[in-house]
Amino acid sequence: MTGKGGTGKTTAATALALALATGGGRVLLMEVEGRQGVASLLGSAPLPYEERVMLSAPGGGSVSVLAADAEAALLEYLEMFYGMRRAGQALTKLGAVDFATTIAPGLRDVLLTGKATEAVRRREGGRRSPGGPHQYDAVVMDAPPTGRIGRFLNVNSEVAGLARMGPIHEHAERAMSVIRSDQARVHFVTLLEEMPAQETRDGIAEVEALGLRPGAVLVNMVGPRLLEGVELTAAAIGELDEVALIDGLRVVGATDPTGLAADLAGEVRSYALRHLLELRVRGELEDVGRPLVELPRLEGGMDRAALTGLARRLSEQGVRK
Repeated sequence: MTGKGGTGKTTAATALALALATGGGRVLLMEVEGRQGVASLLGSAPLPYEERVMLSAPGGGSVSVLAADAEAALLEYLEMFYGMRRAGQALTKLGAVDFATTIAPGLRDVLLTGKATEAVRRREGGRRSPGGPHQYDAVVMDAPPTGRIGRFLNVNSEVAGLARMGPIHEHAERAMSVIRSDQARVHFVTLLEEMPAQETRDGIAEVEALGLRPGAVLVNMVGPRLLEGVELTAAAIGELDEVALIDGLRVVGATDPTGLAADLAGEVRSYALRHLLELRVRGELEDVGRPLVELPRLEGGMDRAALTGLARRLSEQGVRK
């Protein structure tokens, strides 16, 4: 899940994880930016580097959350493949890991995408049960913003090209086989505003050019439709029937109905102009050819009940199909 900053990417990713867990699924929600955004969203203390069940979904499903950390992922990687956890801890104390991920930002992305793809491939019982069921039915990554998503997801392809053989090459190839698989999708979160929508279109084109598979476009914070057709057009060009509006305000006993009607007419015109812009932006998004899924704007703030409602809206629009 990616999107321009401020579009509600973390909220959408969490709602998607809940939707996928509905009916008994086991889902891992992984964030990779170090912001502890999911913990903040759920009203939790900062999460450690461990997969922890944080949400229960309708029908008996569960969502585990992992706040991924490049340093911890490296220690885990060294222990898993080389039995070198102590050596990794020594490097951490010396600051070598921090130094390496700072001067080579791609290394951080390699470690984080590697952790995600390991979770995707993991079987119940570990290596001793190579043919057993997967531990998770789905892995949802709250990924970097749209402007960085292509470089982030394609980093292992670049690493595999640089390291022609050996364990680093094999690790990168294994990660890209998951990221480029038929089951992997890059979903985009946007608003019905010009800049986020443009970034979404650019991001989809970039992902496709890299040989990755774009998924749905989640249009977030969609407001109610208050006017349609002729009324919408009349409001936009300032031709509302203010006499009827004044009469209606008098019926309900409003003070200064004439002045209030003028103020309301201005508000309605602003809404109409905004809605016409949203319709144009929506049409441009539809032209991209990806499924559009809507999430409503919530006026009462975000809590777990609201997240469950958003997950239900996603399920109703077929995100599980």
